[in-house]
Amino acid sequence: MPGGPLLHWRGRRRIDVERVASYTLHWGFSMRRFLAGLAVAGLLLAGCQGAGADPAAGAGAPVQGGKLTWGVETEPITFNPHQYAQAKARLLVWNSFDALLTHDDKGGYLPWLASSYSVSADGLTYTFKLRDDVTFHDGEKFDAAAVKANLDQLQVPGYAPSVLATQLKHFKDAVVADATTIEIHLNQPDVLILDFFASPQGAQIAPKSLKSPNLKAGGPDVVGTGPFILDRYTKGQEVHYKRNPDYKWAPSNAGHQGPAYLDEVTYRFLGESSVRVGALTSGQVDVAEGIPATEQESVKADPNLTFSRSLNSGTAYNYYFNQTRAPFDDIRVRKAFRDAVDVDAVLRGVYRGTATRAWSILSPSGQFYDPSLEKTYGNNPADANALLDEAGWSAKDADGFRTKDGKRLTARIVLSAPYVRDKRDILAQAVQAAVKQTAGIDLQVKIVDAGTATDAINKNEFEVFDNSRADTDAGAALSLILPKGAPINRHGYNSPEIDQLVAQAGATGDVAKRKEIYVKLQKLLTDNATLLPLYAPADQVAAQKKVGGLGFEPTAGVPGSAYNVWIGN
Repeated sequence: MPGGPLLHWRGRRRIDVERVASYTLHWGFSMRRFLAGLAVAGLLLAGCQGAGADPAAGAGAPVQGGKLTWGVETEPITFNPHQYAQAKARLLVWNSFDALLTHDDKGGYLPWLASSYSVSADGLTYTFKLRDDVTFHDGEKFDAAAVKANLDQLQVPGYAPSVLATQLKHFKDAVVADATTIEIHLNQPDVLILDFFASPQGAQIAPKSLKSPNLKAGGPDVVGTGPFILDRYTKGQEVHYKRNPDYKWAPSNAGHQGPAYLDEVTYRFLGESSVRVGALTSGQVDVAEGIPATEQESVKADPNLTFSRSLNSGTAYNYYFNQTRAPFDDIRVRKAFRDAVDVDAVLRGVYRGTATRAWSILSPSGQFYDPSLEKTYGNNPADANALLDEAGWSAKDADGFRTKDGKRLTARIVLSAPYVRDKRDILAQAVQAAVKQTAGIDLQVKIVDAGTATDAINKNEFEVFDNSRADTDAGAALSLILPKGAPINRHGYNSPEIDQLVAQAGATGDVAKRKEIYVKLQKLLTDNATLLPLYAPADQVAAQKKVGGLGFEPTAGVPGSAYNVWIGN
């Protein structure tokens, strides 16, 4: 089942990562070298669980059977794919769920649970022909009625509001023509509907499971059609999957056909990076993802391990300025904050040369990224201070922070703990130190539980919002973030021009026209200083050399599921 856009061949690619060493950040956060050793051999293929593994990695030819243990950084908030919101949980989604379509290596689409699809001339009707040999884990037959049941569930108020407001915003209805044919009708053309049917949110849940009292949380009683069956979950510790022996409907680019190679796979939730790496080097886990900069050189130097890295697609990791309240309702303050940060220096300090600088809302790995924005702003302390003086923040208090009318220039960023990855907490404190030292801005960093973070967002009690998206089509991310009223438009920058451009891009299948539109959007956001782009998120996977078939989704760039993974002798 090469998860969604998981198992797709993109060929071998080498990712060079700069050498890293133990260090102490100048703002006071200690990091330590955990391991030592010698060079890493072997490249992981860029196909979902690896659309074929590199024999040089030491795993040999695919082997049937065996048990794998995988250390992961993030525990899912939910196992229901419709509720999917954590890029780090994507590899788990595709273990037990499949979608109608999957991505090819160029961002296009291939049949998966669907056998084919067609689009009407007016772009308002998508007709899917479905496979007739698919069954859910509970024995139910997959058919057009099941697809309609999933779409009906997604229309239930409060169930998946962000999906309804973006990916299905132009959905009109679904009509079952026969057991293997379903027609999807739209109110207006929307090419992103295909991305939905290849996304986790478009994955198929068994109709009986849609009635489960645990539907939103997911788990053993919320089942799909995937190559693995989730049979055990211990909160805070691990989740266990067993092979689906009946699986025979992987897409054509899956790397192999039939059931998964592994008998069982256990994912252990190891939030602390040193614990994950220690578990890997000691043999407690066979695979670990989320290898931090401070550990990468040691892992690469271990002759018993392989290492690979891939940039995520979608949006970069950005700080969005809340323009609905002071001080960022003033463009001069937004530009000053942006100019006050030497992003390159901050990234070197936190990630030791392993992070890829971002200059736009979009990740530089995506096809719609505008490279002309690079080096057009930022790291200009003189301009930052001049802008703040001009905006009236000319006085300073005893702590060195700027003030106006006796009020300190303060901004709050609220980080939701379940979404903190890649040492973003340390990154926030590095930015905090930079804007204080350079421009006298008081950035207050708060790391809280998901409920507290949501409450702060709902009450508009924040000035900076952080976010990154690993969407396979950047248009899906921009639809979530940019239009007025969009689910995560928390920057408050609204204009008829933005709404029109987003709508135009979603209505055309012409890639060149879409890029032209998205370039305009990126420049608008840059001119408005809507956000501070920081880095392009990346995922890293390290493994014992006996493990083969690992890889990354070719479009999203996140780790693939375990479908094509095996353990060699």
